[in-house]
Amino acid sequence: MNKVLYYIWYPLTWLISWLPISILYKLSNILYCFISIVGYRKKVILKNLKKAFPDKSDKWRKKLLHKFYRHFCDLFVETMKLQHISDKEIFKRITFSNLDVINRATENGKDVIAVLGHYGNWEWVPAINMHISANGYSVYRPLKNRLFDQYMLELRSRFGSKNVPMKKTLRLVAGLKKQNQRFVLGLIADQSPARSEIQYWTNFLTQPTPVLLGPEKMAKMINGQVVYFKVTKPRRGYYHVEVIPWKGNPQTANEHEITEWHVRLLEQSIQERPELWLWSHKRWKYQNRYKEQTLN
Repeated sequence: MNKVLYYIWYPLTWLISWLPISILYKLSNILYCFISIVGYRKKVILKNLKKAFPDKSDKWRKKLLHKFYRHFCDLFVETMKLQHISDKEIFKRITFSNLDVINRATENGKDVIAVLGHYGNWEWVPAINMHISANGYSVYRPLKNRLFDQYMLELRSRFGSKNVPMKKTLRLVAGLKKQNQRFVLGLIADQSPARSEIQYWTNFLTQPTPVLLGPEKMAKMINGQVVYFKVTKPRRGYYHVEVIPWKGNPQTANEHEITEWHVRLLEQSIQERPELWLWSHKRWKYQNRYKEQTLN
């Protein structure tokens, strides 16, 4: 069944992605109407919003639900468009500032750990590879469906980004260091750790939240430059990424200091425009584990 779905999906999206993006946004409008009626993951989203914004009214959260739906549908068509979007158009639609932080670091022999969240359009962020001199790598969790995983890897490699499974990251970094090749390693840090791998909890959007420590550990290991990609959405179909540097030395930083730094930056972005975060996943599914650890 998965193969059947894929062989229907792939040629369909391949054809659709040739459409001008203005037409794709009209399709997004239709998709928004559909998922609003169906109530796509409505209970999960509203539960997440209630946890994150307990002081807001139900009316406010329902309004935000629909703002999220609109952005989510745009994100869906924008991701499909990656198959055929031109370099000229992507240059226009996602811009970057403070790139000299990255280029200066790599020119001085340092590698870069770049942290971001599921915020704005993270699938377009790898376009940064067209603006930097070092090789860019994106760490990802493979999808269970092999065919759809390959489809997403093709999209994410569109602008020269190389993709590495999370479990092979250390091997990749060790090999690049041995070959003395400079790199920029991008990590999405707001994913939930596996229940058995939870090592650190922080207060995030008013909730006890387990956080991945990979970016901090990697930065300390290579003593590289740490940056945060702050994504904003000036208007529909346009994004901007500001490169914000960590100004300390990773090897002398206090434990969890770097982690708290990038978590607070993401939290600030979400509070400014909450509809741009991916609310449709179960963000706080392990809170019983936190209560158990606290009691013990």
